[in-house]
Amino acid sequence: MDHGNRVYPISGIVKCASRINPTCVVKPAGDGRGICSTMKSESKVRVIAHNRKARFNYQIGETFEVGLALTGTEVKSLRGGKATIAEAYADSRGGEIWLVNANIPEYLQGGRFNHAPKRVRKLLLHRRQINKLIGAVEREVMTLVPLKLYFNDKGRAKLELALARGKKLHDKRETEKKRSWERERGRLLRAKG
Repeated sequence: MDHGNRVYPISGIVKCASRINPTCVVKPAGDGRGICSTMKSESKVRVIAHNRKARFNYQIGETFEVGLALTGTEVKSLRGGKATIAEAYADSRGGEIWLVNANIPEYLQGGRFNHAPKRVRKLLLHRRQINKLIGAVEREVMTLVPLKLYFNDKGRAKLELALARGKKLHDKRETEKKRSWERERGRLLRAKG
């Protein structure tokens, strides 16, 4: 599929007629038409919610991409882009991992088939991953923290779950100092030229 690229053989210029990005770069293909850079397969991950405080409050260890068992109205509400995972955490109950305290608001057109906004949702993982996470939480006193809620390139709702360890107050202060120093250093380097 091409975007209607036009090749001008006299000058050797390839011009893209893309409505997405008319100033894009066109790389020559074997047939002489060229391939527009906007045609490259880009990851179509659409982020719905971030847990920004998680990286400040926890030392993030290993991360996992997990699925969610959702109802239809929850998916429709997520497609609207309204969800919060700031206070959410994952917990193990009965050999399964559950997402607790995540807020997916009710879908307005859902009627009587709507869901409870803060219901406990099952996370979909392989048995080996579940055992690994439960073992880390019980033995190493770690926490399961959701970092990001998003739709992957196939359109499925996914959650980025991290195995994390809580930071102490002095660790948080140190992180804040490093962050402010990096900002200040960037300003100084831009000012120098």
